[in-house]
Amino acid sequence: MKSISLQDINHLKLIRKNVDSFLDRVSHQYADGSGLLLDVAPQDHKGARPFFGAEIQIETLDIDLKSGATYIADLCNCVDVVGVDRFEFIVCTEVLEHTRQPFSAVDCLFKILKPGGYLFVTTPFNFRIHGPLPDCWRFTEHGLRELFNLFEIVELEGLECEDRFLMPIQYTLIARKPISKN
Repeated sequence: MKSISLQDINHLKLIRKNVDSFLDRVSHQYADGSGLLLDVAPQDHKGARPFFGAEIQIETLDIDLKSGATYIADLCNCVDVVGVDRFEFIVCTEVLEHTRQPFSAVDCLFKILKPGGYLFVTTPFNFRIHGPLPDCWRFTEHGLRELFNLFEIVELEGLECEDRFLMPIQYTLIARKPISKN
């Protein structure tokens, strides 16, 4: 049996630390009032609750029937289960690489987010294949801009790898659903 490399062990530590730091920052910067937040597939990690105040109501979405999530659905096809224009905030950390249809997943995120709402995303780039399987995708900065092209991208940053130029370990993204001008 092959062992996990030291680089991957270190990258996982950096990814987890970066997710925590990102959620702590966005919770204070964007969610200082009340609102409804959807946390996508939080069961394997802390989830959003430790970072957002009690005034933020949190619901969860997961494909796993045993997860205890508020909504059991595939992120790629969840609008009928969750509803349209429901959430002021959505947290989606380390999930998109596991979706089979990432464009469909992002389309659903767009539909269930309220106009003017914020989406907080993290996704690995320079990290090994990992569970829960399937692990289908890695997105570059340019791929993420295309994937989230219906949103206003507020911030897109890479967690740089010290020894590999232009090979970030992970990306964080803050996106806002535009308010329609009808």
